[in-house]
Amino acid sequence: MRELREELFKRLDEKEDKIKEIRRHLHEYPELSFEEEETSAYIKDFYKDKDVKIYDELNGQHGLVVEIKGDKPGKTIGLRADFDALPIKEASDVPFKSKNDGVMHACGHDAHTAYLMVVAETLIEMKSQLPGTVKIIHQHAEEVPPGGARDIIASGAIDDLDEIYGIHYFPQIETGKLFIHSGPTFAGRSNFDLTIKGKGGHAALPQEAKDALVAGAYFVTEAQTVVSRRIDPLETMVVTVSAFDAPGGYNVIQDEVTLRGTVRYMNEDLKETAYNEIKRIVEGIETSFGVTADLDYKYDYPVLHNSEQETKEIIETLNESAGTYFKEIVDLGEITGSEDFSYYLTQFKGNFFVVGAMPENSDEMYSLHHPKMKLNEDAFIIAAKSVTDVLLSRLTK
Repeated sequence: MRELREELFKRLDEKEDKIKEIRRHLHEYPELSFEEEETSAYIKDFYKDKDVKIYDELNGQHGLVVEIKGDKPGKTIGLRADFDALPIKEASDVPFKSKNDGVMHACGHDAHTAYLMVVAETLIEMKSQLPGTVKIIHQHAEEVPPGGARDIIASGAIDDLDEIYGIHYFPQIETGKLFIHSGPTFAGRSNFDLTIKGKGGHAALPQEAKDALVAGAYFVTEAQTVVSRRIDPLETMVVTVSAFDAPGGYNVIQDEVTLRGTVRYMNEDLKETAYNEIKRIVEGIETSFGVTADLDYKYDYPVLHNSEQETKEIIETLNESAGTYFKEIVDLGEITGSEDFSYYLTQFKGNFFVVGAMPENSDEMYSLHHPKMKLNEDAFIIAAKSVTDVLLSRLTK
């Protein structure tokens, strides 16, 4: 395996510019979740003359799985990268800026796809020495529920996996560092829409109205007590009201307002608790303010739980390379962002870890989902090599 690893790393080094080129192309032509027709076609075309089996149009969507069968016995390991973009107008000044107005790869999925395409190509070139089977999962629609992972799983194309692995770039983490955590790592997520209907009227005569806006404002404040007064303080939960729509004039009390928000939790058992508490608040608002309220509450991605034993073992593997192509492994604890990779980890053992991709100029550091988000391209080869290290260690474990 040492000779195979050395040859794979040598070829990856030679293809580092190719990773960047693919990423820049994808960045220029982003597509929204469930609309990634051209991106999927581009990826599929990349594999058309290669000795692989392709599963496409999985569950009627744009995701695809590329099966690479090695000539030697071993396990079946999945590697996943997502390829959808966000409804954000790009404000960065990169020469490969988005050409699709109002759509941007602001979460790094273009770079996820690029590194994995080149890793896959390199593995295909070395099939005669490769043990086991690798399934490259190019996934659509990570950003929008119900998420593309469920389509991939439902298709049956990865039923035979023994384990699965994936990464995410973070511009907030120093380039050269890998963040790996065991157990609950990314939060579970639920989203809600709330419509409050009252009785409109003249702003100078509030006693004749039933003010939906005041009821909505009360909900915004009261929703925070779900975390501060209803949840064990040793648990992690976030309730955020992210939108409040109450248009109107100076002298008008509105009939109706709408709110939108999200709930994040690191313990899957809390998802029911959060719903019940928010529902209780909504019912109380109806009684207190004489309004009617329609709560549309949806359970979304589960908590992403990295397998303890597999995480321990890949940390041991990667630590052997610390100080070479990457600096060090760090454990920053739990992250309240959510990821639909969590669905894979409810079915298979594995790990989802973070690759630091902070720009060299700290003034250019913006978080994921920001219109000026940038990634340090030096992180791409780190992702390629670290995932290859993990893969080789797991195929024969």
